[in-house]
Amino acid sequence: MSDKIIRAITTDGAVMAAAITAKNMVETARQMHTTLPVATAALGRALMAASLMGNQLKGEKDTVSLQFKGGGPLGAITCVSDSSGNVRGYVDEPHVPLMEKYPGKLDVGSAVGTDGTLTVIKDLGMKEPYVGSVPLVSGEIAEDVTSYFAVSEQFPTACALGVLVERDQSVSAAGGYLIQLLPGAMDSDIDKVERGVQAFGSVTPHLQEGMSPEEMVKAILSEFEVEFLDESPVEYRCTCSRERYGRALLSLGEEDLAELSQDPCGIELKCQFCGKKYHFSEGELRSILAEKKKMTMKKKN
Repeated sequence: MSDKIIRAITTDGAVMAAAITAKNMVETARQMHTTLPVATAALGRALMAASLMGNQLKGEKDTVSLQFKGGGPLGAITCVSDSSGNVRGYVDEPHVPLMEKYPGKLDVGSAVGTDGTLTVIKDLGMKEPYVGSVPLVSGEIAEDVTSYFAVSEQFPTACALGVLVERDQSVSAAGGYLIQLLPGAMDSDIDKVERGVQAFGSVTPHLQEGMSPEEMVKAILSEFEVEFLDESPVEYRCTCSRERYGRALLSLGEEDLAELSQDPCGIELKCQFCGKKYHFSEGELRSILAEKKKMTMKKKN
């Protein structure tokens, strides 16, 4: 099954739903960052959360960033999604040893921790990005996303995310859903959604059976008539480039650039999202320093 996000709305306009399958996305991240199982599950859930939230954005250049920082052994988890749901991310400590609640059940909550926050940054092309931050409630990712929407955006939300990791540490399935009540929803609509979520139960067994995003939405919203709006392919996609890192170097102060340009070996910069390395020679650093000086002179004049 290919990675994709589907979006749907109930015909009465009370509930919006989105669901994702992302096995390839999460497996790509696992291989790229050589994550061990608990980090694979945590990063995978965070990537899917960012992808679902990014897919809600309207502007072509809009982005959303999520950072889960709970004080657990995994450290911070950072993910960034574009407005199509293509996402990239990393975890500070990808090689945390196996942590289980019980045999076969990874303890993501303890690995992430709850002594901290989920911070969401939406860059919508305005002067300043929107920043929302809420305390982590469980470290399980989906519950923390649910809390974020309830507290920061006042959207009653149900979110579930799951990653299945095989004995060989590869990802066999990944997916989940985001159900949101829209303004004007009645108490009866809330009751229907709650019954649907409860009857559906954990998302993981359904992923294991190969349930599609459409089938997930139909099952959870079985008491509603549902209209499917669109379907978007999604993938793990890093946007790093040599040009981006060159611009990042140019943003440094003249003193820092002068110090860097004195190293005859140059410098090597590594992308945290994909691991790709970019080498800048001594000569290139001196050229960047010269350009920085020109920019400074123009500002003074």
